[in-house]
Amino acid sequence: MRTFLVALLAPLLLAAGGIPAAQADTILPPLPTAPEGDVPGVNDWACRPTAARPVPVVLVHGTFGDRRHLLEKLSKAIMAAGSCVFSLDYGNRATDDMVRSAGQLKVFVDKVRAATGAAKVSLVGHSQGGMLPRYYIKNLGGAAYVDDLVGIAPSNHGTRLIPAANPIAALLPGLVCASCNQQAWGSAFLRELNAGDETPGDVSYTQITSRYDEVVVPHTSGYLAAGPRTTNVTIQDKCRRSISEHVLIPMDNATIGLTLDALAHAGPADPGYQPRC
Repeated sequence: MRTFLVALLAPLLLAAGGIPAAQADTILPPLPTAPEGDVPGVNDWACRPTAARPVPVVLVHGTFGDRRHLLEKLSKAIMAAGSCVFSLDYGNRATDDMVRSAGQLKVFVDKVRAATGAAKVSLVGHSQGGMLPRYYIKNLGGAAYVDDLVGIAPSNHGTRLIPAANPIAALLPGLVCASCNQQAWGSAFLRELNAGDETPGDVSYTQITSRYDEVVVPHTSGYLAAGPRTTNVTIQDKCRRSISEHVLIPMDNATIGLTLDALAHAGPADPGYQPRC
């Protein structure tokens, strides 16, 4: 039931990005995370990367998410391909200020690198989790420690959803998450993040979006500036019958296939790669 409620409320609450700035620092009370614990094999601190898969993978959940839910199928597929997989909870279900959350991601990546002996990690994130690592890469030294960043329905340029259409905000005035405001189209946080080079460092960037995304609107706002280390792809261009939207996209076969391709070789996902639909 908790998973269902999170999935139901996340698209509606994310639209609260236009709540007045005076409320922007209001933080939700502590929220529970993943009572079932980790997917078996995830966060195995004894896992050691292999020569074939030398880069551990860190999964980064989205707003109102946690380290497990919506990510189970993806984490299992990455482990089946031979990678060590880790996943963190951060920012009170990613509702806190994203500068603080990016600091938590930095600490977690440092912990993974120390435990595995790996020089770099790859980051795979859903929604806010696809965009937030870019702050770590750009501003917190992460460019030296990230091999790939795969963003799944990432909120790279925010959402144009109209806050007045958000019934949850009307029913629950004052229930505000700082990161929701920061993910609004044109927010100060995103203006700073996207100023200059959108893809800094020697990092490979893969952005995977869905034409039916009802949260990151338009879905192409998840794209990053074109370049040799950047792949932007919409899953319906690969699998035209896919109906996956913002909540379902991490579990979509096309998403998983494109993610595995990005992690399997140098550079981002191959734009010509055809995943299983």
